[in-house]
Amino acid sequence: MITQMRVKGLIFDPYNNAYIVVLRDEENSDMLPIWVGKSEASAIGLALESVTAPRPMTHDLMKSFLETFDAKIISVVITDLNENTYFATIHLMYEDSEYTVDSRPSDAIALALRTSAPIFASEKVIKKQSSEELEQWLENLKPEDFGKLDT
Repeated sequence: MITQMRVKGLIFDPYNNAYIVVLRDEENSDMLPIWVGKSEASAIGLALESVTAPRPMTHDLMKSFLETFDAKIISVVITDLNENTYFATIHLMYEDSEYTVDSRPSDAIALALRTSAPIFASEKVIKKQSSEELEQWLENLKPEDFGKLDT
């Protein structure tokens, strides 16, 4: 079983010096935080803000490549969480065939945002995510920890 998720934003984690992509389901009952690096956060942030870079970024190139060959991204799925590492797949349609490509979640999310493809998380990933640990982390955040994305 999978649940559709939406990117609710990016926040900076000062304790790990990393960014977090926050995914939530449509009912706001499940949250999935995915820690990403600065460049990945920048790519996601640009897509969230609908900013076009003067030269194509990697995910823009991927989108153009797919469009050139009439391939379409059907969906992105966060498939697993193993030893604090998330795994994802990108589902593509090309001609009459569907293909699945392994991906880092950050790349899959950045591409999904650029192509308006839906983002899903498997039920096992949502269950593996420790909500107690997340709630404790969120309680320790201060207002100044939330800021604009450095692009």
